[in-house]
Amino acid sequence: MCGIVGIFGGDLNSLNSANSLISHRGPDDDGIYINRTLNIGLGHRRLSILDTSSFGHQPMFSDDGKLVLVFNGEIYNYKELRSDLKRKGFVFQGKSDTEVLLKLYLSEGKKMLSKLNGIFTFAILDINSELLFLARDALGVKPLYYSTEDNAFAFASEIKALLKLIPNNKELDVESINRYLSFLWCPGDGTPLKSVKKLLPGEAIIVKNGCITDKWLWYKLPILNNTNKNLDKGRSISGATKYLRQAVHRQMVADVPLGAFLSGGLDSSAVVAFAREVNPDIRCFSIETKGKQDKGVVDDLPYAKRVAKHLNVSLDVVSIESHRMASDLESMIVQLDEPLADPAALNVLYISQLAREQGIKVLLSGAGGDDLFTGYRRHYALQLERYWGWLPKSVRTGLKGITKNLNTDNSINRRIVKMFNGAGLNSEDRLINYFRWSDDPLLQSLYSPEFRQQLAGSNSNQVMQDFLEPILTSASSLDQMLALEQRFFLADHNLNYTDKMSMAAGVETRVPFLDLDLVNFAACIPDKFKQKGSVGKWVLKKAMEPYLPKEVIYRPKTGFGAPLRTWIKHDLQELLRDVLSPDSLNKRGLFSSKAVQQLILDNNNKIDASYTLFSLLCIEIWCRHYID
Repeated sequence: MCGIVGIFGGDLNSLNSANSLISHRGPDDDGIYINRTLNIGLGHRRLSILDTSSFGHQPMFSDDGKLVLVFNGEIYNYKELRSDLKRKGFVFQGKSDTEVLLKLYLSEGKKMLSKLNGIFTFAILDINSELLFLARDALGVKPLYYSTEDNAFAFASEIKALLKLIPNNKELDVESINRYLSFLWCPGDGTPLKSVKKLLPGEAIIVKNGCITDKWLWYKLPILNNTNKNLDKGRSISGATKYLRQAVHRQMVADVPLGAFLSGGLDSSAVVAFAREVNPDIRCFSIETKGKQDKGVVDDLPYAKRVAKHLNVSLDVVSIESHRMASDLESMIVQLDEPLADPAALNVLYISQLAREQGIKVLLSGAGGDDLFTGYRRHYALQLERYWGWLPKSVRTGLKGITKNLNTDNSINRRIVKMFNGAGLNSEDRLINYFRWSDDPLLQSLYSPEFRQQLAGSNSNQVMQDFLEPILTSASSLDQMLALEQRFFLADHNLNYTDKMSMAAGVETRVPFLDLDLVNFAACIPDKFKQKGSVGKWVLKKAMEPYLPKEVIYRPKTGFGAPLRTWIKHDLQELLRDVLSPDSLNKRGLFSSKAVQQLILDNNNKIDASYTLFSLLCIEIWCRHYID
């Protein structure tokens, strides 16, 4: 796992400083390539995982020097690909997946993408053709940002590095900010900066003379392929076991020590259960938060300890005081690179830091299980629509009106309000509404007149609507929701913060649930075996019964989170008063200082607006570090 940067047609002198800004992603080695004839430069920071020798150094060159590669990620099927290439006459110097990637391009060109099972972003310079070929992995595990400003093309694994290459292009993108505030993360290719875009999951581009000449999606989610879902219960369960085990075993290949996250939830526990079949001594890591907690929060640590004892694996626990986590939120926002209002990212950081201190460079994660097999509360809420979704729109709108005034300081009430918040919408918007955190009327009231004017006519749901439009008649509502999970929530939320925070500690995170063979199989499982009544992830739970304690498998769903509501009312009050002060807000010009101050008062009294306030806090802190 590494970091990459590059510029085509711009200021090559900025490349070194940009590369240094992502040194945390690759503390083991670095390299720079500059071709002044083509006016292109590539940079790389290396975290040595496979073939830690000099044969893995990047930028990597083809034997004739006409191809140059910078690569961030892991190719899990590289051994099979290497064998195929050897049969075709290719000769290898080292044992890295990087060299396999380079020679695969020589063999297949851009068609190579369909052969890859892994997590990656890469850029290949083809000197003979004077082009740059960039691609991102199928599900967006690894990030890549790019810009096409000033007749140049620049890219980087993180925005902070990219801004070194395009220092004069910092105009805010109000539509992306609006989407971020609606969802607490930004779906699609937008970022808070107009000049910076995200390469989409499963997307590739060709760049010539500093301009994008071709862009295409090389991967389509299998859940949208009208897959024949004729598997019975037995084959669904046995297949889930088979493909998850295969994915875990496949992703344990490394030339450095490897460990695993163990939260005590089903997904991370399942990964550890199969990981210990390969390495009985695998080290697992969890977190304990001390101090004040939000109402209704379940302590995950006893479940993690129960799993560790059952599987006979070691468990290292990092204990963090709640007030320390609150004080680290500002640095978290900066490291995340784009605003993302989820303090769960801190858990990833602390665990990754502990793992790295213990000599672990690679961690297996359970991320993705809920997005393949269901498990979020919204999946159950969607199932409940059968009892009221058929009602006339006027009646459904009434349900929203009846529930909207419930006291949201209560967790059960919050779920009821969220479920019926979109009741009066059509099916498409109602589906998207399950992912929203703040509705348009609330946000409009918080925006300054200038912000509202700039947003006139925009639709924060548009990106998801465009994605759903061609599939509305060909997929069940649950498949549509899972497609939204896999396409947006995973890449733009979960995977984004997992990558940024683990790499901040110099640790690679692997996600076996997103192995493409497992993703393909999960798409074939009938809906009734995923969300079975109130039981989410039913098929995976049945699959894991021989391996894990039932009290762990069937425990209530909890988030891998932090006591944000408590922090907003206590630990973060001083930061709120500073960052969201009338002077600060008026100077920025995005938000109404009067409306924000009123929301702070209301949050302390009658409503729960903690995450909305936190999202405003994140935007302002982000602007201070990336704009000011």
